[in-house]
Amino acid sequence: MVAVSVLPDSVLLRVLALLPPCDRERAAGVCRRWRRLALDRTVWRHVDVSQRRLSSGALWQLLRQHLHAGLCTLRARGSLLSGSRQRLLSPALLAALGQRCPQLQCLSLAETDLRRIPYESIPASLSTLELRRCEIPAAWFRRSGASPGALQHLLVHHVPALSDQHLLAACSQHRLKTLSLWGTYRLTEPGLRRAAPYLEELQRLELRGCGAGDATLDSIGCHMKRLRVLEIVACPVTSTGLGSLKPLQHLEMLCLELGEKVSPGAVIALCQALPRLRDLRVVGACLGAEVMDKIRVDLSHCSCSHSPQPPA
Repeated sequence: MVAVSVLPDSVLLRVLALLPPCDRERAAGVCRRWRRLALDRTVWRHVDVSQRRLSSGALWQLLRQHLHAGLCTLRARGSLLSGSRQRLLSPALLAALGQRCPQLQCLSLAETDLRRIPYESIPASLSTLELRRCEIPAAWFRRSGASPGALQHLLVHHVPALSDQHLLAACSQHRLKTLSLWGTYRLTEPGLRRAAPYLEELQRLELRGCGAGDATLDSIGCHMKRLRVLEIVACPVTSTGLGSLKPLQHLEMLCLELGEKVSPGAVIALCQALPRLRDLRVVGACLGAEVMDKIRVDLSHCSCSHSPQPPA
C-alpha cells in the first residue's frame, strides 16, 4: 500500500477536489502541506454545498473564505420555509459573487426563494442555470439589454411558478442550447409553441410533466432541427404527433413514454426516419417483453432500452 505522504501534489489536489467542502476544511487541519493543498484555488473550482440547507450568512462566509476568481460551479440548497434572515440569496450576495468569481459558469439552486431577487442580479457570466423546487418572481428571465445573454443551458425542475411568460422571456433573450422542463404544470401548449421559434439553436430538450402535446411536437419539428437529444415523458402526445418529429435529422438520443395513445409502430416509424439515431429509451410500466423485442429487431441500427420509470 502506498502512503499518502508520498503521493505527488497533483494527485492530492485531484482527491481533495472530489471531497465535500466540509471535508476539505478538515483536511486543511492535518498538516502544513495538506493545508496548502486544501486551500489551493484549483480545489475550489467546483463547490457543491447542496447536501444541507444553507443560510445567507453561511454562504457569505463560504464566499469570503474559499470562493475565488477560479470558481466555475456552485451548487447550493436553501430553505423555502425560512424567514428573511435565513434566505440563501440576496442581491448584495449575488453582486459580491459576480465580482469575486467572474468565471462562474454554472449556478445550481435547490429549494431557494428567489421572489425578492431581480433577474439582473444573477451573475452575467453564467452559461448554465439550474433551478430545482425554487420560487421565482413574475418578472424573471427578462433582461434590460438588447443583446442575447450568456445563458445557454437552462434546467427548471418542479418550479410551480414557471409560466408561459417566463418561458418566452428565457427563450427570446438567450440563445439556449439545453432546455430541461420537469413538473412545470403551468406551462401550456400555446406557450410552448410561442417559445419554439426562439429555440432554433437548441441541441437538448427535455419535457416531463408539462403541457406539451401534438401541436408542440409539430413546433419542435419545424423550429428545432439541430436537436441531438429529445426526451418527452408524461406529456399528452399521441402517435399522430410523433410523425412531426421526422425532420429532426440530427437526433442521436430519443426518450419516449409508450402508453395508450403512443403505439410501438409509431415509435418504430419515427426512429426509422432518423438516420443519426443511436439510442432509443422507452418508458412504460405496462410494456411487454415481446414489444421491446419487436422494436429491437426493427431498429437494429440503434441501442434500445426499456425502464418502467423515466431515468432520474
